[in-house]
Amino acid sequence: MWSPRPGPGAGPSSRSTPGIDSFAGRQLHSAQYAGPQEFVGQRVVVVGGGNTGAQVLAELSEAARTTWVTARPPTFLPDDVDGRALFMAATARRQALDAGRPDPGGVASLGDVVMVPPVREARERGVLVARPMFSRLTRTGVEWSDCTAEEADVVLWCTGFRPDLAHLAPLGRRGAAGRIPTTGTRALAEPRLYLVGYGDWTGPGSATLIGVGRTARETVADLTARLEALPSAPRRLRQRPARSAEGVRHEGGLTSPR
Repeated sequence: MWSPRPGPGAGPSSRSTPGIDSFAGRQLHSAQYAGPQEFVGQRVVVVGGGNTGAQVLAELSEAARTTWVTARPPTFLPDDVDGRALFMAATARRQALDAGRPDPGGVASLGDVVMVPPVREARERGVLVARPMFSRLTRTGVEWSDCTAEEADVVLWCTGFRPDLAHLAPLGRRGAAGRIPTTGTRALAEPRLYLVGYGDWTGPGSATLIGVGRTARETVADLTARLEALPSAPRRLRQRPARSAEGVRHEGGLTSPR
């Protein structure tokens, strides 16, 4: 059985913030964000210093009055760094850690935000100015520890996702932080279970398109080798080469070999 990361179905990671239930305006997670059109003219606080926060801010700032709030000052990658460079940094970090070498820092050493064209344009407009995280929500907005406050109609949480493994709960294999311990993508306590695309704990950069492609191919190769090693494996299976990730079909959120 494979368990591919269920993109939109992954559980939003919400921050535990004082006053979160007292805010009279609208709160939503970036998973629920469909575009700037419904926020025209509103006062929107965007929370989160990663790529999602920066990209949502860039788009919203052209339709709404925005305030950007981050837990720490965001750092921006050079304009010429793209997703492939991030994947290579994540891979180098994973390889160094596996070999017992010092941690080179991975993606975090490069920065938080990839400067895609909309974010670069927002920078030129002076939009990419972040305030520190507020200390609490009030009925009408947000308030900082120095007692300064800002009214808001909307708080938009761009705070990432946590692995949504509820469908695997009956297996009883979840460990620390709700994750299933793996070696590569294969579950340690259930060798018939593979998890693909859930983040760096299932492969370097595996939550990215480039990274998940590599881990999917490696998973297919591992599965094929294990099946071929079975004494009951048909001759045609033992003789055919390992198949790539393209030889996989998706059915109802699970993935199985053809």
